[in-house]
This record gives sequence, C-alpha cells and structure tokens, in this order.
Amino acid sequence: MKVTHWLEQVKSSLAMCAAMLFLSCHAQAQMEVRLKDLVEIQGVRSNQLFGYGLVVGLKGTGDKTQTVFTSQSLTNMLDKLGIVPSKISKFGLSSSNTEMKVKNVAAVLVTAELPPFIKEGSRIDATVSSIGDCKSLEGGTLVMTSMQGADGRIYAVAQGPVTVGGLTGSQTGGLSHPTVGVIPQGALVENEVDSVFVKNHKILLALIEPDFTVSNRIVNVINQTFASCAQASDSGSVELEIPRDFTDNPISFISRIEQLTVEGDLPAKVVINERTGTIVTGENVVIAPVAISHGTLTVTIKAKEVPATDTAETPQKVMMLGHSVNIGQVARNLNSLGATPADLIAIFQTMKRAGALRAKLEFM
Repeated sequence: MKVTHWLEQVKSSLAMCAAMLFLSCHAQAQMEVRLKDLVEIQGVRSNQLFGYGLVVGLKGTGDKTQTVFTSQSLTNMLDKLGIVPSKISKFGLSSSNTEMKVKNVAAVLVTAELPPFIKEGSRIDATVSSIGDCKSLEGGTLVMTSMQGADGRIYAVAQGPVTVGGLTGSQTGGLSHPTVGVIPQGALVENEVDSVFVKNHKILLALIEPDFTVSNRIVNVINQTFASCAQASDSGSVELEIPRDFTDNPISFISRIEQLTVEGDLPAKVVINERTGTIVTGENVVIAPVAISHGTLTVTIKAKEVPATDTAETPQKVMMLGHSVNIGQVARNLNSLGATPADLIAIFQTMKRAGALRAKLEFM
C-alpha cells in the first residue's frame, strides 16, 4: 500500500511539473530581455582553428601499423630532430614507413576556437580527436602542433597532456576508452585577429534570431535613449549611427546599448524532443476548433466545455474543451486521459497537417 501511495505521489508531482513547464512559457514571453542577449555586433566574432598532430605516450593503445599516415608523420618528426629511422632499426623501427611498429603514438586532429580580441600570448582550450584506429588517448601527450585558420595562417600552437575525462560504458557492457580529449589552456595564441566593428562611424547589430517585430522594437528603444541613431535594415540587422558624444569612445556607447531592454516576441512554435517526450510551446500557438481521435482518446475543441466521460455507451475517453484553448491545456487534458508522450507527438503532427495547429513544429 505504501509503495502504491508513493507511486501516486510521484505521478502527481510529474503532472504538476509538466503543467508548470507549459505555463512558464507565457510568463517568460512577457519578460524584457537585454539587447546584449538578443543581438551580436558585426565584426566581433570567433574564428575556428585546426591542425594535425601526434599524441605520444599511449600505453599500447595508439594507431596500428595499417594507419600509414601516423608512421609517415612520426618519421617526418624524427627526421626534423636529426634522427633517421633507418639507422635505429635495433629499436624496432624499419626503414619502411609502413613497417614501423610503434603502438604508443596516434595521429589526431586538433581544433580550437579563437575568441575575438584575444591577445598574443593568451591561452585557449584545444580539443584533440583521433583520426586513425587508436583505441584510447588516455595518458597521452600532444606534441607541438601548429593550428591554422581558414586563411591558412598559423594563429596558435598547441601542446600538452590530453585529458579524456574518464571512461565511458560501451554498448556491450564493457569499458571503452574515449578517443576525444581536451587540453585545457593547451593552445598558445601566436597571432591576433583584427576585429573591425566600427565602419564610417556606424555599428551594425545582427539579431541572433531575425524577427521584424523584435528589430522594430530595438530601433524604438534605442531611439528613445539616443535621438534617432538607429534604423532597421531588415529583420536581422539594425544599423546604428554613433552619436557625436561617443565618437571618440564607441566602447562606452556599445556598453550603454547592450544594457537596454526590449520585450521579447516568441514565435508560434512547438518544440518536441522525441527521445524524452518533452514538449515546449510558446504563448502565440493557436489551435482552431477541431475534433481529435487517437486510439481510445477523443478530444473536441469548441465553444462548450464538458468534463471528461467514460461510459459504457461511449467506450472512448472523451473531453470537450472551450474555444480559447492553448496547446498546453490540450496536452494536460490528454495526459489526464492517459495519453503517453508518443501519443501527444502523433496528435500534434496530425493537427499540424490538418491546419488546426497554427505553429511551426520543430523536432530534436
């Protein structure tokens, strides 16, 4: 009896959490958001870096002999150090690259993100990923690796011990070692990237999520603070003319702009995670009058509201909802009738096809 009572309490708590999740969307839609969280400044951006290198010091988990490029890379590195492999065959190396038998080396691709305005001599994280048949990078050390940008110029150099973050369980129930690791602060910045964000005394704000309504609100808020200096170019950008008082100090102007707040505008969208059954919806989702029948469930949305029934004459579980209903109410009522997350997903997809759900469906 105690277990049954406990399970009922858990179900009740989960149902309450689901209701709060749907209701919270309405409250969040009315909150004002800082411009700093809505826009990005054109010209202020990160840059991607990559490089090819070798991880050494592995305990027999490196690339096998058929991974030819690892042997070639090792040979090239030894040649640069003045060590010719053909002269040290007694240590297990042969003059043929493909016959080298070194199991503690792995070829890797090293990637990193170069933040804007970072200076020469600063350090950034580097991610190391095996590109051969290495079993594990655990305990390995990356040898000095040059990292270049899309323009082919070298911007950083990475080196150091690789951290793999522990073991992960394999599908077979055993233990497998990860082949992707991180070198915290392992890349040293050698060259800076120029970030130009002021052009002809103008700054361009790019909306993270383009929207005509939000861009118009941004223009109105900025122009109320700084007389007529903002103009919307399109749904995704707002152009700012730097006021005369800030001509010599654009940083201060940008800081003031970032702290302004604008009322957000959630799009009519329903986001569904099919794996977990999570459904999140915004307040602007509209449902037209419709009759829903799914298995033993029937829901009718119209002007009259009637409590749920389950009679012998009507074997189906029936619920009638009022006309002014949102998708959160539909989901909660379907849950009360015993609908599973899979049922809800199928129902919402069908409602969208029928034109009753006037919102964009997005699946994760």
